[in-house]
Amino acid sequence: MLGSGEVIGKLELSWDDLLNHGDEPFNLSFPSVRGVHPSLALKVATVHACDDALSDSLIDCKIARDTDAGHARFAKYMIRRRVSHLKAAVQHFQLVLDQCPVSHPDHAAALTNLAWARLQGYIRNDLQDIDGITSLFREALALRPQRHPDHPLSLYNLTEALTWRHNKESTAADIREAAQLYHELLPLCPGGIYFRSIAAGENGVGYVIGGCNNLPIDTSEEGICLRRVVLELCPPGHQCRLSALDNLSQVLITRFTQRGNIDDLDESIRFLREAVSLCPEGHSDSAYYLNELAYSLKLRFGHQGKPNDLDEAISLYEEALRLRPVGHEYCDTSLDNLGLALITRFNKRKDIDDITRAISLHREALTLCPLGDPRRDTTLHNLALALDTRYDKLDLSEDLNEAIDLYRESLRLRRLNHPERHVTLDNLSSALCSRFTHTQKNEDVEEAITLCQESLAALPSLHPERYFSYAWLQQAYISCYQIQHSPADLSLAVDNFRLASGHPTQGFPRRITTALRWVAEVESHQHDSALEAYQVCLELFDNHVMTRSSIISRREAATAFRGAQSLPVDAASCAIRLDNLRRAVELMEQGRGQQWSLASRLKTPAEDLESANPKLAHNYLELSKLVSNAAQSSAIITERASADQAATKYRKVMERWEAAVAEIRNLQAFSRFLLPPLYADLQAAARHGRQYSCSAIIVPTSGEPHHVPLPSIALADLRTLKDRFTRAIRHATDLIVLLRIVWDEIMLPIVNVLENVLKLKRRSRIWLCPTAAFTSIPLHAAHPFQTRADRSKEPCLEDLYICSYTPTLSALIRSRQMMKRCVTSSFVAIGQGQPGAGKGKALSAVDSELELVHKLVPVTATHTTISGDAATRAGALEALEGNTWVHLACHGKQDPAQPYNSHFVMRDEHLTLLDIMDKHIPHAEFAFLSACHTAVGDEETPDEVIHLAAGLQFSGFKSVVGTLWEVDDAVAKHVIEAFYTYMFHPKEVGVMDPTKAAWALNRATHAVKTQVPLEQRMVFIHIGV
Repeated sequence: MLGSGEVIGKLELSWDDLLNHGDEPFNLSFPSVRGVHPSLALKVATVHACDDALSDSLIDCKIARDTDAGHARFAKYMIRRRVSHLKAAVQHFQLVLDQCPVSHPDHAAALTNLAWARLQGYIRNDLQDIDGITSLFREALALRPQRHPDHPLSLYNLTEALTWRHNKESTAADIREAAQLYHELLPLCPGGIYFRSIAAGENGVGYVIGGCNNLPIDTSEEGICLRRVVLELCPPGHQCRLSALDNLSQVLITRFTQRGNIDDLDESIRFLREAVSLCPEGHSDSAYYLNELAYSLKLRFGHQGKPNDLDEAISLYEEALRLRPVGHEYCDTSLDNLGLALITRFNKRKDIDDITRAISLHREALTLCPLGDPRRDTTLHNLALALDTRYDKLDLSEDLNEAIDLYRESLRLRRLNHPERHVTLDNLSSALCSRFTHTQKNEDVEEAITLCQESLAALPSLHPERYFSYAWLQQAYISCYQIQHSPADLSLAVDNFRLASGHPTQGFPRRITTALRWVAEVESHQHDSALEAYQVCLELFDNHVMTRSSIISRREAATAFRGAQSLPVDAASCAIRLDNLRRAVELMEQGRGQQWSLASRLKTPAEDLESANPKLAHNYLELSKLVSNAAQSSAIITERASADQAATKYRKVMERWEAAVAEIRNLQAFSRFLLPPLYADLQAAARHGRQYSCSAIIVPTSGEPHHVPLPSIALADLRTLKDRFTRAIRHATDLIVLLRIVWDEIMLPIVNVLENVLKLKRRSRIWLCPTAAFTSIPLHAAHPFQTRADRSKEPCLEDLYICSYTPTLSALIRSRQMMKRCVTSSFVAIGQGQPGAGKGKALSAVDSELELVHKLVPVTATHTTISGDAATRAGALEALEGNTWVHLACHGKQDPAQPYNSHFVMRDEHLTLLDIMDKHIPHAEFAFLSACHTAVGDEETPDEVIHLAAGLQFSGFKSVVGTLWEVDDAVAKHVIEAFYTYMFHPKEVGVMDPTKAAWALNRATHAVKTQVPLEQRMVFIHIGV
């Protein structure tokens, strides 16, 4: 195994040095050659022959002589290039192999010597049997498994045979296998040895990397695995790393466009970020890698809808265009890329400057692509798309006609096998549909349908872009129906709505947009698929929001779609029109408070599951913690590459969590685990009371729901009423008039059903679950303000019933489930009357309020007071976690722009809603929020019920008293004193029952009528059990 016959070094040792070792074996190592140490070492030992071993010794001597003779002839061949020397060497090595059967310890060495000599002949075209040579090396490698000292050498020998066959015959399979072998070999070769310098050199792994880089794109698992191997062969600092990053990212992007797997796109973005970082200013490939990264980010925006991706893509495209001025070979490509990104942003934000500039960029690109230019078809298509997009906004017929002409010219240049032909087919179809709605020429819409069908025929069943063909087909059929009113066209449109919104490899944002259009069209045309469309919308929203790792990003995702804010109400209204009240309640519950319900899944009690299957329960709870931790860590990361990695980590953990939930649902008793509740489940919320929603559906304890029409009130009236309440509270005027409207037009019809149909006893509890504009109306304070003939007063709502609110029925059910736990009561009062500069005026009554509360709490409860310098953000959080009952007296601020930043004002930092939501306090029972605006929701998403009181309920508090507007702390103490007096009566008994809170608040507001003005009595509301 002397390699190629090259003299790698000479070793000189005197007899005295040799004999000084006696009978002890020792190593001889060669000195360094050309700065590296040879990997060859000799083992020397003294051998004493005996008669029994004479025969074996003779055989070994013959093998040694033939091997030496073969090496001698082989060395002459390498120096003099005479074929006769090669043949003699091969003959001697063959004789050695014949004397070494498979069981012989030198069989692998004999195979290697013979194969290596024949390989050198093949390299010099003196021998041709490369297949036989490769087989010999494979056989030798099989005899030298991992950990064999010569395993690395056999790996290298086989790679040499494969690379030389590839060099002469261009066999792709050989270069792929060689790459895999080098991936195994290089870690086995320590740096600084001669063998490493050969294997890692330009003619070793360098050749293999180059060969792999020249292979065509292969999106199979094997092809992508090869690209990963090549990247690992090019560690940071390697001259080929940039090209390896590019090739792997390209194959991942291609697979994403074929299959829609977001993991591929995320990974490609990570690799392209590294590639961009490896291109310093002035690098010849900077613009190329900027474009590639921008393209990947734009793709991800289309799939996930994250605005930051689009903004970053446009910024990168701008930079690439700066590096490719007019005259640059690829200036037209950069102009086109930036134009397309601006079209995408225009579709999202409707800034006319974006589409105007996009058209200008595409026209400039077209001038750089004259007839015969290979990129002309792409530029024609892009300009057509820009004009078509502007037509949709400005309705300029000249834009539409020019767009159609440009699409047709592009299509003529794109042959049947062009990879982007289906895109032009779809977009031309859309433009023809638009023209049909104006001209009503049947040939336009008929051609549009044909073009979409041709596009579908060209794409595999799971290709992501089949979505667009379905979407434009539904547009064509809807256009036909609007003109010709054929029910068959409407049915075909619905079929394609169903296919587009359900296409599994397309991203959620586009599918949601289609589902919303489906809802609008079938509602407009009264098609019987309306409920199905609503259901699809709600499910897609749920899935889309769950892809976002942070609470704030979930809200951004939920509010990104125009017209979706009223979706739960509209869905329930649709079900009511169809006399399906049970479904109305289910849809309302599924769509309302969605962000709360998504977050609460990670905090769902698992006691029943632990009893049925402890292993599954443990796995589910551990994964829930991992998801929560991943979400929290991603929320604080701002650097883009790190944020991408955090989002990917969150998604991977989320996939494991979803798999665990799916396994739980396989258990018969848990088939609906964490699924939206059915009506029968929701009826559990009606225990101890009744509930109604904005559609005035009453859910009784048993039986069917009751629909109560509210004919005297419309949505516009509610908005006006809300504005009037805002002014009335501020100026303490008109409250009686407004509360009388609430009674007459909203609550009285409901009370009539409760009393006369359901026979509900007075002083029973009811839970109000207002939706949409109703969330801004103080329904609990509805009052007739009328006197009967006998001079007695007509009762108001709170005279008749004990009112509570609940964000959703599911929230009430969860709170009741958590009440099963027995806890030891502990009470903490937290007050901050001196919040510090710039944080609000001093609250002089806070300290006296804390003293008052302290006197009223039963002595049997552990009681703590935190105020002044101790009332910090950290101190308040610790107190919330460590106690079961909490009284908070401080400033409260609702943030209208970002409701999750709503907060309590502490001494140092704000205690925000996000801080509270991050805590899980299952033992918590009751909280009284003596602060302003603690139960005021988000105007942009009123059905999400995002406020401080709801946050405390979410974190574990089963019963919460909050406030709807500003509290006057000078008079609030009267309500607080009366509340705790009723709450703990009789105080001596020491019973602390959070389920008494609604009753205690009802009694307290009645008791202080003469001391507290109306607007300060009705400010307090109860939420929860």
